Amino acid sequence: MNPKPTPSSWELARFFVPVAVQAASQALCYPLVAMVASRGDGGPLNLAGMAQSYTVMFFLGMFAIYFITTGMVFADSLQGFAKFRRVVLGTGLAVTIVQAGLCLPWFSNLVFCNLIGLPPTIAAPARVTLMASIPLQLLFFLRVPYFVAMYVGHASGRASVATIGRVIVTALLAPVFCLVGWVGPVWAVACLSAPVALEVMIARICAGPFLKALKATTAAVPTAREIFWFNLPLAAGGYLLAISGIVLGAFIARAPAPERILPVYYLALGLANPVAFAATRIQTVVLAFPPPANDIKSMGRFAVTVGLVLGVLPLICVLPGAAQLYYVKIQNLPRVDLSLVRITALSLALFPLGVAIRARNEGVAAWLKKPSAVLAGHSMFTVTILIAGGSALLLGIPGYLIGALGLSLGNLTSAVIIWIGLNRFREKPIRPVPTTTSMGQIR
Repeated sequence: MNPKPTPSSWELARFFVPVAVQAASQALCYPLVAMVASRGDGGPLNLAGMAQSYTVMFFLGMFAIYFITTGMVFADSLQGFAKFRRVVLGTGLAVTIVQAGLCLPWFSNLVFCNLIGLPPTIAAPARVTLMASIPLQLLFFLRVPYFVAMYVGHASGRASVATIGRVIVTALLAPVFCLVGWVGPVWAVACLSAPVALEVMIARICAGPFLKALKATTAAVPTAREIFWFNLPLAAGGYLLAISGIVLGAFIARAPAPERILPVYYLALGLANPVAFAATRIQTVVLAFPPPANDIKSMGRFAVTVGLVLGVLPLICVLPGAAQLYYVKIQNLPRVDLSLVRITALSLALFPLGVAIRARNEGVAAWLKKPSAVLAGHSMFTVTILIAGGSALLLGIPGYLIGALGLSLGNLTSAVIIWIGLNRFREKPIRPVPTTTSMGQIR
């Protein structure tokens, strides 16, 4: 990857906005279906349970996220794609079997009640949601080969068509489910899964020309073992971030009034996560416009600007009128908790900034062929979450602030550790390594 001429801020923004919109649109599916869950018998408790079960599901499915990069390395020939597809589907089947096992009473109690510490009123919808989302987990693996075929064919625009179609269908289905009374955690999963199934079908159609264009190769084709082991270290860093999301939920669940605080926190996070996920695309910008050695600071200023702007966007929903409409009328939050969700949303304003700075450093690390620096940063993210969450719990800080404190400090600390690693080792560029949000990659 050769350095390109220094781009202007306008060029950076023009490249960033489309990829950010695509990233954020994926994340928006989850707050859209939240209204379906929160209108069930358990009210907002269903939302808290669903959020915890999705955290577990994303943790199990981390392999699918990083198979995209693995596929771009190994699936550029007819034989390589066939072998890669078998590895992806085999791994997906194994993951769904593990997820089904965790739905058994003893294992689900171990995860949701003992490890995370959820009260029974939240653990029950979490268990049901995890079971209902088994087909959804498999769908996430099924779409990977089609996206890879389009990325290898340099057709990322086609891939975004499938994702945007999924978001549109989800936005149309969620109000319909509420109107006809199909509400609760199971119906929320159904409302999320049906559009993903459509996304897989659209991706298959869009990938068709690129699948046909794959050429046979006379070179040695990697074995399934080589493909899997190549993907394994990439997924390891993502697992650290996913664990952090579970740990944060465990700290908040052990703070006072978890049945009240967890729904408040996840409602505010439901708007902060999409913009934070969009901020991860700063890494894509860095790799699309490799910074000259004397222009890395310029990319840093762009990342800070983007992080600040993205942090402000969710605050629109804390304004009078908008807060009543979204949190109370749409998401069914008790009016008495409106002040708490406002405080939580304000405390999460620095979350996208931390993600943007971290993503910028991850991009530079990939460009300088230093993935070990990224892994070190992700490790320190988890350590920071443990220290900040435990300290805040001992000091009696409210649960809704524990989450915001952990996410902001975790991302900033991770960014610093990555940058320290980069300043110690300078190597040549490599293929980009994908990034995740601090709560796990949104899919």
